[in-house]
Amino acid sequence: MRIPKVGWVRFRWSRPVEQAKSFRVSRDVAGRWHVAFAVIPAPISGPGTGAAVGVDRGVTASAALSTGELLNVPPLWETEKKRLLRLQRRLARAKRGSKRRSKAKTAIAKLKAREGDRRKDWVEKTSTDLARRFDVIAVEDLKISNMTRSAKGTLEAPGTNVRQKAGLNQGILANGWGQLVIRTGHKAPGRVQMIDPRYTSQTCNACGHIARESRESQALFLCVACQHQDNADINAAKNHRDTAAGLRGGCAGRLAVGRAGEPRTSTRPPPCGVVAVGILCSSGRGGCQLQVELFKVGVGFVVISLLTVMEGELCGETLRT
Repeated sequence: MRIPKVGWVRFRWSRPVEQAKSFRVSRDVAGRWHVAFAVIPAPISGPGTGAAVGVDRGVTASAALSTGELLNVPPLWETEKKRLLRLQRRLARAKRGSKRRSKAKTAIAKLKAREGDRRKDWVEKTSTDLARRFDVIAVEDLKISNMTRSAKGTLEAPGTNVRQKAGLNQGILANGWGQLVIRTGHKAPGRVQMIDPRYTSQTCNACGHIARESRESQALFLCVACQHQDNADINAAKNHRDTAAGLRGGCAGRLAVGRAGEPRTSTRPPPCGVVAVGILCSSGRGGCQLQVELFKVGVGFVVISLLTVMEGELCGETLRT
């Protein structure tokens, strides 16, 4: 490889690269040199069965799938965490500009780089697995930059719970929320749907009832209406999947619980969109029945013969997505 003003430099291939347009040389915080080649990757084809999955990202579980799987980024080992703590204490005691401080900073950077490498490896493997197994991947549309904003505030208006917010920010960034969605979108273009996250963690996937009291704890969801019980993150992932498929809540109005605890009729319109691929589905709550035939065209789907039967009325529609 020839670098301008440097000359020819030898490097080690990590994988074969074809039709590279350009390259970039960089040095990370651990002092390692990397060369990255710009290549347009070929998309990964899905199974073609119309399988859909919902993904709910969290701190306790990095990614919860609607299939019931809980995926986690590999953390540092316990011995590595203890070593990191010792190095941070050594760094705090060292004098500025000393060699001991420089050595401690380099050792900490190497441990942090190792943690980042594991997170990147997990993101690549998980995104590839999702792209191969599912045709539709539903992910909540989170504003991560806003969620990880510091809570320190200003001198005139200092923030509250700063330490707790800093810990939450660290947990969000350590689980690679943004990287997972970006890489999945690269490998499955046109098949990743961003879902409005509002009320998804409070909605029962079994009956559609919305109540904040149903969230018993961080991990347990227990519906106050139908007593349906599930992992809270998996329940939210199922809601993402059903929203992407147009099944969430059916065509019937859903109930929500107000702040005073009294039920009220949800004013939000029922969701509309593409129904789950190639199946006959029913809301099961006196809503509507939909019969769908799907044909795959390129990276999208064409829905034909959409037959809606509701309260004795018959209507036919044709949708394109």
